[in-house]
Amino acid sequence: MNTLKAQDIADMIDHSLLNPAFTVEEIRRGCEIAKEYQCVTVCVRPCDVELAAEILKGSKVRVTTVIGFPHGSNLTDVKVYEAKRAIEQGCVEIDVVLNIGRLLSGEYDYVEKDLKAVVDVAHEKNVLVKVILENAYLNDEQKIAACEICARVGADFTKTSTGYAPGGATIHDLKLMRAHTPDSMQVKAAGGVRKLDDALLVKAVGGTRFGCTRTATMLDEARAREAAGTLTLPGITEDTEFESVLAARAAK
Repeated sequence: MNTLKAQDIADMIDHSLLNPAFTVEEIRRGCEIAKEYQCVTVCVRPCDVELAAEILKGSKVRVTTVIGFPHGSNLTDVKVYEAKRAIEQGCVEIDVVLNIGRLLSGEYDYVEKDLKAVVDVAHEKNVLVKVILENAYLNDEQKIAACEICARVGADFTKTSTGYAPGGATIHDLKLMRAHTPDSMQVKAAGGVRKLDDALLVKAVGGTRFGCTRTATMLDEARAREAAGTLTLPGITEDTEFESVLAARAAK
């Protein structure tokens, strides 16, 4: 039995603060939660990067933001500028959305050049890059092509989704992405990882990071299970899925 610690889960969390309606006070509180629970990062809106960097200064929690969010359709030079400004303001990781429409059009060269420009400017400053595929719009062939592009441009992570598309992370997609990227790349789940059992599934299929809006609730439960010796990885079958995905299927 693979027994975990609550910190093992915290070490996978990008605490997500991307809700467009969040006030400045809600951003402040979210950063404090990330510090309290020792998450890996907070993922904030671009306008909140400086604020988050100020609040988190001296803590182990890193700052990340989104580039080309949520559709990936910004011009390449705009994405590059967004990345440069975010890095200047304190980001050490960025999550960039690939150009969904161009990928769906089969313009893979365009998608690759667009992403490479962002990856190159980030890596010059030792900043990690997660590429958001937005799998809800893609078939498996397109997801695999996107993974291969990410590998060629040297991205550090592939990521399932923005969390704002019709669908989010699925076990199928996480396994597919893990199978079609090199071991040196990591996989992030986003959208629908709402409960501790979902987080454990991410880890069980090889995911190393996930976006989370319910961090405090999830990690309080993780601490309770750790104390009871019941915080363990689940078994995976062909039918295994996140609770949000199962609920959506049942509602149809």
